[in-house]
Amino acid sequence: MKSKTITFENSEGQPLSGRIDFPVAGKPKAFALFAHCFTCSKNLTAVNIISQALTQEGLAVLRFDFTGLGQSGGDFADSNFSSNLSDLQLAYDFLAREYSAPQLMIGHSLGGAAVLHISGQLERVKAVVTVGAPSNPIHVRHLLEQGEAEIEEHGEAKVNIGGRPFKIKKQFLDDLEENDTHHPIESLGKSLLIMHSPQDAIVGIENASEIYLKAKHPKSFITLDGADHLMMRAEDAQYVGTVAATWAVRYIEPDHEEEVAPEGEVWTRLTDNGFTTEITAGSHKLLADEPKSVGGKELGPSPYGYLLAALGACTAMTLRIYADFKKIDLQEVEVKLTHDKVHMIDGESSEQSGGKIDQIKRLIRVEGNLTPEQRQRLIEIADRCPVH
Repeated sequence: MKSKTITFENSEGQPLSGRIDFPVAGKPKAFALFAHCFTCSKNLTAVNIISQALTQEGLAVLRFDFTGLGQSGGDFADSNFSSNLSDLQLAYDFLAREYSAPQLMIGHSLGGAAVLHISGQLERVKAVVTVGAPSNPIHVRHLLEQGEAEIEEHGEAKVNIGGRPFKIKKQFLDDLEENDTHHPIESLGKSLLIMHSPQDAIVGIENASEIYLKAKHPKSFITLDGADHLMMRAEDAQYVGTVAATWAVRYIEPDHEEEVAPEGEVWTRLTDNGFTTEITAGSHKLLADEPKSVGGKELGPSPYGYLLAALGACTAMTLRIYADFKKIDLQEVEVKLTHDKVHMIDGESSEQSGGKIDQIKRLIRVEGNLTPEQRQRLIEIADRCPVH
């Protein structure tokens, strides 16, 4: 994915640091807005992985640091759940003003509670995804138990959260109490996907049940079996991003009509993202790339991979046409291809005797009620496929 650093202001005029991740090529189908977990930041590894998975589905993602966190301005001690909602509203307004209003809202943990609270008020939002979210923001109080008595007595306390000290003021607890309601879930009015791990030790799985029961259809639940709350394993975060992206495109409305290559034309476009190249063939969108071993990102087959794919597909299709025409019982064709650079035959090119040439090997397997003669004829026909 390619990214752009952006800054917008919170309600107090303080700078909030954000980053927009774009698809590697082409215009975004739509925009998404990501709300990170309590005391986390936009640069959490899981957030990066989820965002990348969304861009591979053609979505652009804005993720930003809430007030007082990460690279954003302001004092965390003066922030609260209500200020998080305000930050999200201003992030939505920024996208609407500078790009396109987000149609997808994604929230992790307390960020999930925030998107549930605000999404119903955001006209352009079509779909909402929560990941490990509490059913109510008041749930976060259990993380503050060690300092709650001191907060009540002195108005503030230093509380250790995730191994880091944070100053929490009484206004934060009071604000949670004021937002203690399920009404935003009941009146959400958006398509909802709830993702939660049964092994989540920070926000129990019962929260997912409460959200699901309170929400109205269309709503879906996906279990993140085996994942921890912060999705420390890359494969868990990748699963969240891939599933969320696939689910979301069912509900969003593309911000623009996709370019379609005319019949017989194939377009390729190299971006500023290394070797990654967008391919448009009719209404089909593909990516080509190089292996990581040569500096690529492996987001798609290499040019040689597409060359072999074209030969393999053409071989199989040609055999099907011939078998149907001759009424041959050909049930299945499998073509395996490899490409190598091999030394030239001695004497074939004396001035380049140490050079190499391309060699493609093709293994064809056919299944069906075929006579030996029919099998032999099919192999002969395979060499006549147009791509060959």
